[in-house]
Amino acid sequence: MSKIRVTKVFTLDVAHALEGYDGLCKNIHGHTYHFRVTVCGKIKNEIGHPKNGMVVDFGDLKKIVRKEILEKFDHSLVLMEGSSLLQSIRSEINERLILTPFQPSCENLLLHFISILKPLLPAEIELIAARLDETPTSYSEWFLADQA
Repeated sequence: MSKIRVTKVFTLDVAHALEGYDGLCKNIHGHTYHFRVTVCGKIKNEIGHPKNGMVVDFGDLKKIVRKEILEKFDHSLVLMEGSSLLQSIRSEINERLILTPFQPSCENLLLHFISILKPLLPAEIELIAARLDETPTSYSEWFLADQA
């Protein structure tokens, strides 16, 4: 039986700063990110099953990403732990601040989102690609095939 790739796109607004960067991105700024998740699997062919004809229900994929990524990161400020910016803003921000053990670059955020998502996917589908668009012309991509 053939395998099919299914992609769902999510949008989230996130502010971040790149500590120690030698350009404007060292300052707190924001992006409207588009997070694309591509999974692969076989189409369920079970007459009478509510998911008949689907690899995965887009709604099921949406629930996982919404709960584990969007609800936490959307409209948040993401900074690296120990950032010098923390001292000046700590008293101003008491919600929606996420501290990471990594530089919150587009590449690292994508890897982090993948690490959250992969163990939560149903066993019958496999994450084969993910993409995080930081701007309309700049994005990072991850492919399972590149990981071998």
